[in-house]
Amino acid sequence: MSATAKVRPIHEARGARAEDVARAILAGFDRHYALFRDAARRAKRHFEASDWPALRALARERIEMYDARVEETVRAILERYPEAERDESLWPAIKLAYIGLLHEHRQPECAETFYNSVACRVLHRRYYRNEFIFWRPAVATEHLEGEEPAYRCYYPRAGGLRATLERIVADLDLACPWEDLHRDLRNLVRALRARFPRPARARPSLQVQVASSLFFRNKGAYAIGRIINGNVELPFAVPILKNARGELYLDALVTGADALVVLFSFARAYFFVDMEVPAATVSFLRQLMPMKPRAEMYMAVGLAKQGKTLFYRDLFYHLKHSSDNFVLAPGIRGMVMLVFTLPSFMYVFKVIRDRFAPPKDMDRQTVKDKYRLVKYHDRVGRLADTLEYSLVALPLERFEPSVIEELKAECASSIEFEDERIILKHVYIERRMQPLNLYLEEARADGDRERVRRALWDYGQAIKELAGAGIFPGDMLLKNFGVTRHERVVFYDYDEIAPITDCNFRRVPPPASFEDEMAAEPYYSVGPNDVFPEQFGRFLVSDPKLRAIFLERHADLLDPAFWQAKQARFRAGLEDEVYPYPESVRFRR
Repeated sequence: MSATAKVRPIHEARGARAEDVARAILAGFDRHYALFRDAARRAKRHFEASDWPALRALARERIEMYDARVEETVRAILERYPEAERDESLWPAIKLAYIGLLHEHRQPECAETFYNSVACRVLHRRYYRNEFIFWRPAVATEHLEGEEPAYRCYYPRAGGLRATLERIVADLDLACPWEDLHRDLRNLVRALRARFPRPARARPSLQVQVASSLFFRNKGAYAIGRIINGNVELPFAVPILKNARGELYLDALVTGADALVVLFSFARAYFFVDMEVPAATVSFLRQLMPMKPRAEMYMAVGLAKQGKTLFYRDLFYHLKHSSDNFVLAPGIRGMVMLVFTLPSFMYVFKVIRDRFAPPKDMDRQTVKDKYRLVKYHDRVGRLADTLEYSLVALPLERFEPSVIEELKAECASSIEFEDERIILKHVYIERRMQPLNLYLEEARADGDRERVRRALWDYGQAIKELAGAGIFPGDMLLKNFGVTRHERVVFYDYDEIAPITDCNFRRVPPPASFEDEMAAEPYYSVGPNDVFPEQFGRFLVSDPKLRAIFLERHADLLDPAFWQAKQARFRAGLEDEVYPYPESVRFRR
């Protein structure tokens, strides 16, 4: 037998083995996505049953689904194909076989990300050559469609606006009675006419496009879509809520790209959406909100890992097409996190310091646990979402020397240097916001008293909404809050955040003597979880003039009774209603 004949069976066997591994990875992904879609259907059932605790539990469960399926798939591969861990040369063939399996697949971009996750864990390597993983997508998704379209079209010119709205509501297929559908449709028609005042005409192109699936989050279901009338396009969302009897009602008409961006904000929990083709749903959403990054859109609909993949690609694409350097982020230096940013890129990078200056008394794992708490909790529009990465390699030449020196001095255990790159072993990445203290300084320098007032009032409102959701922010100094481009105040420093039920809100006991009153140290005992709201006024807003503005609306934050009442509600299973749209757009009932 010739040498060529001997080699051929070996190559054929390796090829068959590579295809088997590829099929095992895809089977793992298909199982994951089936469970992901099932979670969206369960969310609909929980909404119909008004089972809010089950819906909250499902939201936490879904966050863990992806990693669980990856680990399950990795174990299956190592048990059946142990050589996949030892023989790196097998992986280019596995990748090639996997690409072939994605032909006609409905979620190819997510399947590629799942493949990357499995490959990285099987190989136990920090860096992967492009032939091993999907550094760039191999399958285009621009015009991918499933059995059902991502959105439905309705034509009011054919049957009238009210009849069209009735048909849209029927197609939502909610198995609940309505409180008063005729009233709601009347409110909706009135609101639509206000958006299209006379002499607006119905053009031949007039149509209403509505996403095929409802978007479920917390206690609301949202119909998302747009109205097209000639050259005018109006993105909209219609929140559907339930009363105490379990009956449905339309709560508002939310219109405009900016309003929808707030609804889909990075500071809110992820939606449940039943999507056969996620790329088609995201494409439709981006037509409504063209300024929102595709990565954030995937995260908003619950596909957080795909969002992380796209963000990582966006980061390196931006590095390739920009020339500015990473610098220390503006604002007061944090005691727990070292924060730097690329001025031309709207995100900040946060690395845990090796040592925390007093009075911070915690360790690295505690900080990670705090960030994990935020990831699993309802963020009510007031907590910034974070992207957590390991082993991020960035070009050393793109860092200002001051950043490198600070990283060496403060975060040595979290960095390495290799081949003109700095490797961040662990990093959190967040949307960049202007620190509230700097925002107020700028507004005061401009003489804009109204801006100052709005920001201080929203600062207090942010604290109250977090309390209503069961969260005590802990370190509530102005520097730990940021202002978004929509001028909403959002909390982003989590190292002292805690469930409100873990805190003991106390009044400061009166001094027993003159010596007590003049003592430099507290004359009363202070437990590890004790909080004294009466002292907030001295440090939340230190400037007397600003403090007076803050207290116009939020003096109750200095009263322990406020916090104790929030605790009692939360322990009773009650949470405050926080609407992701203005009170002014809500319908009268």
